[in-house]
Amino acid sequence: MTKKTEPEASRDASTVRDVAARAGVSASTVSRVLGGTYPVAASTRARVLKAIRDLDYVVNAHARALGGSTNKTVAFVVDDVTGPFYAHIARGVEEQASAEGRLCMLCTTHGDPQRVLAVVETMREQRADAVIVVGGAWRDKAYQDRMTHFAHALDRVGSRLVLVGRPPLGPGVPATVVDYDNEGGAFAMTTHLLSAGHRNIAYLARMPDLSTSSQRISGFTRAHELLGLAPDPKLILDGPFTRSYGYQATRELLASGLEFTAIFAGTDMVAAGVIQALREAGRRIPDDVAVAGYDDIPVAKDVYPSLTTVSIPQEELGRAAVRLALHREELPDSQHLVLGTHVVLRDSTRRSA
Repeated sequence: MTKKTEPEASRDASTVRDVAARAGVSASTVSRVLGGTYPVAASTRARVLKAIRDLDYVVNAHARALGGSTNKTVAFVVDDVTGPFYAHIARGVEEQASAEGRLCMLCTTHGDPQRVLAVVETMREQRADAVIVVGGAWRDKAYQDRMTHFAHALDRVGSRLVLVGRPPLGPGVPATVVDYDNEGGAFAMTTHLLSAGHRNIAYLARMPDLSTSSQRISGFTRAHELLGLAPDPKLILDGPFTRSYGYQATRELLASGLEFTAIFAGTDMVAAGVIQALREAGRRIPDDVAVAGYDDIPVAKDVYPSLTTVSIPQEELGRAAVRLALHREELPDSQHLVLGTHVVLRDSTRRSA
């Protein structure tokens, strides 16, 4: 076992004394509660645990007392790993974690922001080397404040919060951000559709409080404004990033009587539903309606006609997240990385000559 240096031992002891003073017990009693190997009265244990929570001590100092710094684990926190977009990022995380000698732990949240917070807290207690949270952030101040708190708490114990595909928490927050040019991708795709002569472009699957969606809408709007145009607000429809939504929204759009010659779907999964609905309605793609997506997941090549989409370097997002977090002291100026996106032209927007 590696012997602790004098300063580190002193810091641990003073923290234990702080907890002991707050709980009104001895430092040895705090150690017994943390270790769980000696009997302690229930009322005393409750006071100690409350003091630990109040002082934000959790179990981390005890982990240091056992001589370990971190547990050689990288946590990957995601809504749903069955989605192809997340799965490819997960592959990048796992490959880089393995190359760095770390175990990758997968944590799913099913889209619940409170579950994200709970998982991050657990990973802090487990002293993961890095906690990688993937996907857009919801516009909620309490949630952002709590994530900021966890970023600082993780940093204090030698861990790192990593945000992938979501904006920074703010200046001075110790977190690694690995993002991609979300707005730029939507701008480029919209410019492509406008350059092809489309003036009535429907946008499906706007999620107003989700950063990912807000950025894509910004790019969509900015491309119109550059040509002195304004998107028709009636053609911008709110909904989730699912194939079933794309299918149902397209059917409703067709029944509405609104004029449109192109549909920009918020994701490729939404676009797959769009294509199915258009084909069932007898609409030719792209001659009657051009269709574009976002993400460039495998379904983009599998649907017919093949889907024009915005490509995101998904696996590199995962690899970079691990690499930057684990080597942040060597790469202090590279803790906010933005990767590029690009349009991939396929048959869903190519008219026959």
